[in-house]
Amino acid sequence: MGAPVVARPRARGAIVAVGIGALLIGALFLIDALAPTLFPATLPTRAQDGLTLAVSVLIESLPFVALGVVLSIVVQVWVPPGVIERWMPRRAWARRAVLSLLGMLVPVCECGNVPFARGLLMRGFRVPEVLTFLIAAPIVNPIVIITTHQAFGFSDGILIARLIGGYAIANLIGWLYSRHPDPDALLTDRFRETCALVVDEPGGRGRRSLAQFVIELRAVMPALVIGSALAGAVQVLIPREALLAIGSNPALSIVAMIALAMVVSICSNVDAFFALSFASTFTPGSIVAFLLVGPLVDIKMLALMRTTFTTRTLAGIVVVVVLSAFAIGAGVNLLA
Repeated sequence: MGAPVVARPRARGAIVAVGIGALLIGALFLIDALAPTLFPATLPTRAQDGLTLAVSVLIESLPFVALGVVLSIVVQVWVPPGVIERWMPRRAWARRAVLSLLGMLVPVCECGNVPFARGLLMRGFRVPEVLTFLIAAPIVNPIVIITTHQAFGFSDGILIARLIGGYAIANLIGWLYSRHPDPDALLTDRFRETCALVVDEPGGRGRRSLAQFVIELRAVMPALVIGSALAGAVQVLIPREALLAIGSNPALSIVAMIALAMVVSICSNVDAFFALSFASTFTPGSIVAFLLVGPLVDIKMLALMRTTFTTRTLAGIVVVVVLSAFAIGAGVNLLA
């Protein structure tokens, strides 16, 4: 009796994935038929470019996802109960503030942070606390700090605005969701079922580690593949020249770079060098907005987060991140 209940969500997810792929292919043909001069390249060339971009995003993300899964297993299975918790402050706001700095000790990009965050949830950390870590860690970590400094130095306050902005946005989201009457409702039913499976897993640490490794890969890999495919497809559906045309406008340039950040889905460890190529065309505030939005709510990251959080939760996170990034970018443009 129980098997159909488990299989139904998986079948529905497969149908949704196939439907999204069909819609994207249809969109390519529709755009090519209605506006053949919109893109300089032919449809087969754009399709090949989209596949290349999707594969590159996937390959770039895989090592960090694997590292995140391993760290998740270490936290869940090998670290004794109470070791991490006893170092945490008791006050909720202080715990969130500390967890938002945990990325300094776990320097993986946003792809690896999702399985690691799942491990924290399975360990018993509260949802708002884990959300604070998940949002802050892709920005507040040593590798991102170094690469951003290598790209921009301290010019126009881009590095400082990125670090302070990422930390502030993460704690704002943590505080907002801490006000939720039922934080566990922010999680998907499937993830709650996974938590129950992991808790009840018999055997020693080696067996439990292997079981959780399989569970995490089965949960994260389909989302990573779908997110990478979407990122590649959207990049060939949206003409980048349209975004570049508004780069000098203080407000529209921020909007354009926010849209670009959500589309290109570049790892936060190297996105500063990609943004550097736009520095001569776009305003400093728009560069900051790009560096804030990309690691937090790009297409690939949202697909990964959907393995754990409900669609409604992700929609709220996107709204907070985008509005906050726009406000921070506008402030940088005023001060620069």
